[in-house]
Amino acid sequence: MDGPTETYALPVKIASGDSARSISQAAPHAIIARFEGTEENILFDAIWDPKCRSQFLTAIVRGEKMKARAGELVGTVAKTIEPDQPVSFENSEVLGAEQSNSSMLFDNKFFLKLYRKLEDGINPDVEITRFLTEHTKFPNVPAFVGAIEYRQPKAEPTVVCLLQRAVASEADVWTLALDAVGRYYERVLGRKADLQNETAPPGALLDELIGGVHPEKTNLLGQRTGELHLALASNSDDPAFRPEPFNAMAQRSVYQNMRASLRRTFTLLEKKICDLPAAFRDEAKEVLDAEQEILAREKRLLDRRTNAAKIRIHGDYHLGQLLYTGKDVVILDFEGEPARPLSERKLKRSALRDVAGMMRSFQYAAYSALWQPAMRKEDVPFLERWADLWYRHMGSVFLQSYLKTIGTAIFIPQNSEDLQIMLEAYLLDKAVYEIGYELNNRPGWVVIPVRGIKHILKSA
Repeated sequence: MDGPTETYALPVKIASGDSARSISQAAPHAIIARFEGTEENILFDAIWDPKCRSQFLTAIVRGEKMKARAGELVGTVAKTIEPDQPVSFENSEVLGAEQSNSSMLFDNKFFLKLYRKLEDGINPDVEITRFLTEHTKFPNVPAFVGAIEYRQPKAEPTVVCLLQRAVASEADVWTLALDAVGRYYERVLGRKADLQNETAPPGALLDELIGGVHPEKTNLLGQRTGELHLALASNSDDPAFRPEPFNAMAQRSVYQNMRASLRRTFTLLEKKICDLPAAFRDEAKEVLDAEQEILAREKRLLDRRTNAAKIRIHGDYHLGQLLYTGKDVVILDFEGEPARPLSERKLKRSALRDVAGMMRSFQYAAYSALWQPAMRKEDVPFLERWADLWYRHMGSVFLQSYLKTIGTAIFIPQNSEDLQIMLEAYLLDKAVYEIGYELNNRPGWVVIPVRGIKHILKSA
């Protein structure tokens, strides 16, 4: 293997007898090795041991230090928590939703995340959550409580765990979007005979079919996203969060990264196009043929001097990163894309990256609901147009609410033409990235970003 060395966190324990049997039944995937003996003996991932989970929590809240071979594990606690306050949370559980990290819940009060892949330096998830909790008045994130860092001489601390207040929620916003678009499809199908030959933009009819509830939530999402970016741009004293000018050199760097991503992805698409479902191979070829047009749209970034600032952003923003509490939304997971290096995830960028990520997420929700097993296959072709109308309408509601919230913020171009050019470039770049991701993971889904690119090119 020629790849770089990677470091992973894996706390381990040995269990015997009844304890071992209990873990074998509850979490067979947690077992690393079995030992010979008169009773069952196992080496296992220690997060499945309640005592170990309690030790994590205690170490953070009490600011404990634990010696290791080459350094020490150090608990750090938020300014709002007393280090010597008693800790006794008997009920804890491992949550199963995450893929790249492990999460634990304590008495529905505290949420602890153990980062599996470790890199030297403060994880942006911890850095941003702590900043928003301790230095801004933005309440729509789970409050920072503390962390565990691994510290060695002459090296940056490595974050191992993050502890936050737990958030009571009804569902994540992705699930709500799927439910909303599913009900919209039912209303569309209920009027199929009337809508069969509908070709003009439906306007008021679309509003009626969509209903008012989900657009209200999308409007709230746009508002909270704007408030998040305003909070992240609010501190000029901290170098890690101070807004920076989006100068010509920064614009050229963004464009060069977009160009490299486009070439890399389209080379892969050319190679794999014959493996795609025949039904949309022609659409994929159409987008391949538009490579120079996409490049030209992205290159317009270099022709404008927008003076919009770069700020810290979420970095992996989509509908699945938010919880709905019944009245409001809470934004989660500021880690960025875990596959990217830590240094890259901490860079200041255009806030429009987050905006584009969320707008693209609406198309994914529309098509994911379209492909649910309960959907009759013969209805899908008819509904595709209505899927496109839904996601573009939701994207527009989100964007207008966002722009209204941020007003004349320094991180957005004030000229509407500059704004349109920048947003379009980021939308195209995100859709190009999605093509590469889907080719490698879900080839049947490549049609989503392919159509997204077609719509962006047509609407401009």
